[in-house]
Amino acid sequence: MNRLLVVWAVLVALTATPAFGAGKAVSYSVDGVDYEGYFSGAPDRPLLLLVHDWDGLTDYEIKRAEMLAELGYAVFAVDLFGAGVRPTETADKQKLTGALYGDRQKMRALLAAGFQQGEAQGGDGSRAVAFGYCFGGAAVLEMARSGADVKGFVSYHGGLTTPEGQDYSQTKGTVVVFHGTADSAVSMQDFADLAVQLEQVGVPHEMITYSGAPHAFTVFGTERYREEADRQSWGRFVRFLQETLN
Repeated sequence: MNRLLVVWAVLVALTATPAFGAGKAVSYSVDGVDYEGYFSGAPDRPLLLLVHDWDGLTDYEIKRAEMLAELGYAVFAVDLFGAGVRPTETADKQKLTGALYGDRQKMRALLAAGFQQGEAQGGDGSRAVAFGYCFGGAAVLEMARSGADVKGFVSYHGGLTTPEGQDYSQTKGTVVVFHGTADSAVSMQDFADLAVQLEQVGVPHEMITYSGAPHAFTVFGTERYREEADRQSWGRFVRFLQETLN
């Protein structure tokens, strides 16, 4: 078994052991509001900006950050909700994400602040990729449309629709989308529409669907988790990082 699969298999098995691993919590503020992100990895390594799902920055993102730090990257998991704000009720999750969907400039500002924090912790922002899960995947595509100077934007089972008045004409990096064909929250029509938009403006992209995979198919320990789709998408993601950053 190669090193990538060993790291993947071991950390998938650690679903019952949260904590902050080898990294550290990072406190920072944006417009007078306190946030708490998470950094793992060595200085001067390519920077990966990780954007959380709608339940905030949790042990799931920390596990993913540690998996990538093991592979030699500097990972900063940004906080888009605020220090200590980690919703557990659906209504609260909808309220928090809805507020950011309704204020795209704030979302962009928080993403930019997270990127700056990753650089401040020692990550190499000149070699960087942003990636996110579900809500975080949609946020990463917002970052792509903003014209952020990042080499890649990777969405895992994220929202794929483009807000009215926006497009990808300013996107500077490659867009990669991992999607479940059985996703009932984000349709295959959304997937196809995004592919057409990217093609029309000449944005390099790679878009993959996985049969039988529902929404949130990479989330360990849930009924939606699909091990094969997770393994395949993770393997492609790591190869994309190697091709793009190393």
